[in-house]
Amino acid sequence: MTRTARRTGRPMQVAALGVTALLALSACSSSDDSSSTDSGSSASASASDQFSGTVTVFAAASLKESFTTLGKQFEKAHPGTKVTFSFGGSDSLAASITGGAPADVFASASPKTMAIVTDAGDASGTPATFVRNQLEIATLPGNPDKIASLKDLTKSSLKVVLCDKTVPCGAAAQKALDASKLKLTPVSYEQDVKAALTKVELKEADAAVVYKTDVHAAGDKVEGVEFPESADAINDYPIVQLKDTKNADAAKAFIALVQSAEGQKVLTEAGFLQP
Repeated sequence: MTRTARRTGRPMQVAALGVTALLALSACSSSDDSSSTDSGSSASASASDQFSGTVTVFAAASLKESFTTLGKQFEKAHPGTKVTFSFGGSDSLAASITGGAPADVFASASPKTMAIVTDAGDASGTPATFVRNQLEIATLPGNPDKIASLKDLTKSSLKVVLCDKTVPCGAAAQKALDASKLKLTPVSYEQDVKAALTKVELKEADAAVVYKTDVHAAGDKVEGVEFPESADAINDYPIVQLKDTKNADAAKAFIALVQSAEGQKVLTEAGFLQP
């Protein structure tokens, strides 16, 4: 009886140990599979957030310095991407977009010029105002002509440059002049704000009505003179993703950067006003 019990007990003990080992292996295997699945899901989710390629941005000339900075930040944050810009008068850029020029994002210096694109059905979604801009008089360094007001620009002895009335900075300048009941005949109308500012920088003009941001960007090449009428002619700047974008994810991400706290910091430091 005792011998039989001993013989029977050993196989049962071995069997029990075997079952325990199998259960342990099964649990380990199950844990590994779960870990592998979670890791795979995480990697997949991470990969889905990544994008690459070129983002083409059409932007108002006054955004040149700040958007160039943001473009570099974007490329650094998203390796494998490249941001290319086309800066110019908002009306010309809008005409190019409606004419079929390939672009992913449009940032305009006024709702009116943005409407050219949205009315043509070339925008994806609703444009959002991301900054505002105010006019300022740019004079020669040291302000040798002692320009102190918008009215001073009407002096016949001064050579003054304005943006074309079809360009947002020109439309805003005209609005300020009309509000002040002033008439001004410039020596030339320029196609964008940078061209108007360049006339003063090259001393081909005594003054120009441009944006505060452009005076800021020019540094000591010009001197800025504020005038109260500019408060009645502040421009909103809208931005939108374009319908025919070839890189929608990257376009959305660039717009998100512009609207982010980081993007707003760059823009306000350049002289733009928050929306």
